[in-house]
Amino acid sequence: MMQGIASQVNKKIEFAGELYRQAKHPIALTGAGISTPSGIPDFRSEGTGLWAKNEAMDAASLSVFRYDPSRFYNWFRPLANQIIRAVPNAAHIALADLENSGYLDAIITQNIDILHQKAGSKNLIEMHGSLRTLSCTQCYQQIEAAPYLKPFVEEGTIPHCPSCDAILKPDVILFGEQLPQKAWLKAQNAARNCDLILVIGSSLEVLPVAGLPMQTLDRGGHLIIINQTPTYLDVRADIVFSQDVAELLPELTNRVLNHG
Repeated sequence: MMQGIASQVNKKIEFAGELYRQAKHPIALTGAGISTPSGIPDFRSEGTGLWAKNEAMDAASLSVFRYDPSRFYNWFRPLANQIIRAVPNAAHIALADLENSGYLDAIITQNIDILHQKAGSKNLIEMHGSLRTLSCTQCYQQIEAAPYLKPFVEEGTIPHCPSCDAILKPDVILFGEQLPQKAWLKAQNAARNCDLILVIGSSLEVLPVAGLPMQTLDRGGHLIIINQTPTYLDVRADIVFSQDVAELLPELTNRVLNHG
């Protein structure tokens, strides 16, 4: 249970739990804010986000990777180190509990950190790819990333293809790169066919993913937002929470799973 929780927030959680239990096809949309309690920096918080500390919108672009992959890898190395060391927090585990109990149809995630999988979630739609695999830039062979990430993080060894020795690219979406079409179609289908979407740790600033909750709302579905900064859809949401997601989501999950 959350310690010292305000009665007003407690009532909102109770209402959100009731709304959630009434849903027949709930889904979740997660952003960087669900992983910051696990030590993964977000991308836009002023002064602390990766974009504030580095010229990431340049270094993490597809054009830079093509012409100067070492520049991308130099920027990416500290983040890769944080990702491979990170463990799921209580919010990731709460979502996995909802899914495994039959209370969550799918998770659409903007994150590449694999923490949902580590927590036990299975029905994931990864909009920006993930660090599970690498792909060869020449022969297009896809390879499990784990054996290459440790020497890269520890020694700075840029991964090369075991077949043709070309540079391997992490299967994550860089600036200037198209979203994976299959994932995008699945995400749209999930948003259009659910009756409740739970937005967690996303500022809803990055299109086209930020528009997915509108597809739910336009079809009469409900919206619950858990995010520490305002979003453009706060005015349309049934409930908005600004509390720490790693504290609030387990409490909401408890209300859903243990009601009555």
